[in-house]
Amino acid sequence: MITLAIQKSGRLSEKTIILLQECGIDFNDLTKGSLKIMATNFPLNLLLMRDDDIPECIANNIAHIGIVGENTLIEKGFDLEITKRLGYAKCRLCLAVPKKSEILTLEDLNGKKIATSYPSILKSFLQKENINSEIHVISGSVEIAPSIGLADAIFDIVSSGSTLIINGLKELHTVMKSEALLIQSKNITDTEQNLIDRLVFRIQAVRQAKHNKYIVLNAPNKSLEEICSILPGMKSPTITPLVTKGWSSLYSVIEEDTFWENIDRLKKAGAEGILVLPIEKMIM
Repeated sequence: MITLAIQKSGRLSEKTIILLQECGIDFNDLTKGSLKIMATNFPLNLLLMRDDDIPECIANNIAHIGIVGENTLIEKGFDLEITKRLGYAKCRLCLAVPKKSEILTLEDLNGKKIATSYPSILKSFLQKENINSEIHVISGSVEIAPSIGLADAIFDIVSSGSTLIINGLKELHTVMKSEALLIQSKNITDTEQNLIDRLVFRIQAVRQAKHNKYIVLNAPNKSLEEICSILPGMKSPTITPLVTKGWSSLYSVIEEDTFWENIDRLKKAGAEGILVLPIEKMIM
């Protein structure tokens, strides 16, 4: 049995629960408000807690693994192993100032007050850039600090940037980018590591599927070599002759990031009847 610590509420928590369910792991009492939940079909306990407490929980061996924002892991400073980058809950930590501020460059922050919930990351960055600013630590509503005279600038998480706009702020500089991470303790037994590896295998299959599409198309045989060069697939495309002489059907996998670019290339190469389907799981 392994214990996984995750954020008890918020967007990161919601996306993590969805990921676990897509991995085929079920929980009976997710909606009952319990902070410790046992999976019904995998040897896994789910521990729901504050995001800020997860790294310490892993470091103290209360949980074997955890899913946490990269920004939180770095801020807390615990020496933990990053097992896998999960690719969701992406954001960035930015310095921001009021739209009409006279602060236009990083150097202009010298002698200024900066409000943040991430003092460690900010302090390290300012030292690296040789900037002497006064850091004011506040736990929430960082964006309001300049408007009430508490600070000249802020250092906080930015996702879409809409919160900054609402509060009359603009981005000055991006210090780091962050995403959800699967982290683990360094005190893991072989049995526990085996279970972690099994979980990571499932996560990898789900994540791979999200970044790829299954494609089926018909093409004249004379174009197959060119089309195969566009669609290498996991090893090579599957080709099946059609009843129509001189034509074949081709099956492969196409990456999401290059989807539309490759579709145009396939059409120019003579592909017809192109079907693109989602992939539920993808085992490499």
